[in-house]
Parts: sequence; C-alpha cells; structure tokens
Amino acid sequence: MVQMNPQVPTDVTDDDKLWALLSWLLAPWVPILILLLEDKKNRPFLKYNAIQALALGIVNYVVSGILVPILGIGCFTGLVVFVYWIYLAVQAYKGVWVTIPVLTDFCKGQGWIS
Repeated sequence: MVQMNPQVPTDVTDDDKLWALLSWLLAPWVPILILLLEDKKNRPFLKYNAIQALALGIVNYVVSGILVPILGIGCFTGLVVFVYWIYLAVQAYKGVWVTIPVLTDFCKGQGWIS
C-alpha cells in the first residue's frame, strides 16, 4: 500500500528521486552510502527512503533466512519482496512518500524517520 504523507516537505528534486530509486534497487549498499554522505542524509526524502529500504532489506534477509529450511519458502518470499522493492522504487522515482505497513510505523517509532 502506498500513501502520500501530507506532513512531510514536498521539495523533492530530480536528484532526490534518482537516489531514492537507487536506494530501493541497490539496497543495502546505496542506503548506507546515503546515510554516510552529509549532503544526502540531510535531504528528508532521501533519508526517508534510505531508512525504509535498509529496514526492509534487513527484514527480508531475516525472514528468508528463517524460511529457507522450510521447503524453500524463503526463496519465494525473497522474490516477492524483490518485486515489491521494484514497485517501491518506481513510486519513489515518482516522488511519492511511500508507506510500508508496520515497517514505516516502526521506523517512525524508533525516531529514524519523521
């Protein structure tokens, strides 16, 4: 489910959209890079997407790792999440502030994103 978040700034540049797209497609490397670069981590849209891409990647690795011994179900979940990542990347490139059920609320609750 993708929703617009009305409480966040809307000054999203084309550069922000491209980096957000890359953070979804090349997670976890690009999100980590974004969070290490001063000029990138201070951009709200980039930080929002990088944190969520990183968190979803970690959740995917853990869930897939647990489910692989169970008849290869982990491979299927990894494929489903990869397709979802592509969808999220396209939405990020459009400038949409994506909301991932449960994960976005968790990241906000931890204070990682606003």
